[in-house]
Amino acid sequence: MKPTKIIIYFILTAFAAIDASASDIIAKADSAYMNDDYAEASRLYLEAQATEGTSSDLCYNIGNSYYRQNKLGLAILYYERAVRLNPLNKDAITNLAFVNTKITDEPGDRGMFISNTVNGFAQKFPANYWAVAALISFILLLGAVALYIFSSSIPLRKTGFFGGFILLAVCVVANIFASIATRYSTSHDEAIVIEPSTLLSTSPRTPKDRTEEAMLLHEGTKVRIIDSVATRTDSVTTRWYDVRVDNDHRAWIQGKDIAII
Repeated sequence: MKPTKIIIYFILTAFAAIDASASDIIAKADSAYMNDDYAEASRLYLEAQATEGTSSDLCYNIGNSYYRQNKLGLAILYYERAVRLNPLNKDAITNLAFVNTKITDEPGDRGMFISNTVNGFAQKFPANYWAVAALISFILLLGAVALYIFSSSIPLRKTGFFGGFILLAVCVVANIFASIATRYSTSHDEAIVIEPSTLLSTSPRTPKDRTEEAMLLHEGTKVRIIDSVATRTDSVTTRWYDVRVDNDHRAWIQGKDIAII
């Protein structure tokens, strides 16, 4: 066997071994979940994630195992990740909505109505869906232009003219939605509170008195990260995040109390 073939053989063998190992871990995790050993199931799912990478279904399973342990913050975190990886994962969407009804905090309005509506619609589908829609509409646009230029029929030329404007609008909107969906799936500017409760501060440090206490949040609450700083006290470094809870509330929270989506 030639040296090149030997190298390729060993590489393929290694990948096959990794895939088999990950599959075995997931099978064990599924078994643990079915046997109501949810702590072991979450541990094994996380191990599989570290071994083979993440996926929407894997995050969904991790979220389920955390919910069964009554760890609502971590359950919401992984359901959110599952939806970001695949906005068409209906099971994750349903479970996320259900668990969100069980958390303590009810933040006020977030963002503006119009932007929320546009972003919400764009995020219902993966970015590649919108990209395909933009490509198809662009190809049809070229056809409409050709129809307008080369057709001798007045009705067909009108169809090409007005149809071209419609297809141009569709192409532009689909590209905008593709950009929004891509940003949504890859951004790391939102986080979930994973501690049972945490006291936010008006400055990046532990509140010294009640005047520095901003608000109390409980696990499962989603916050948007605005900024972050690292502070050092007695040789201990602490990461603080400036977060927006809703349109009316913004404060600082310790990094250990949240997990970034």
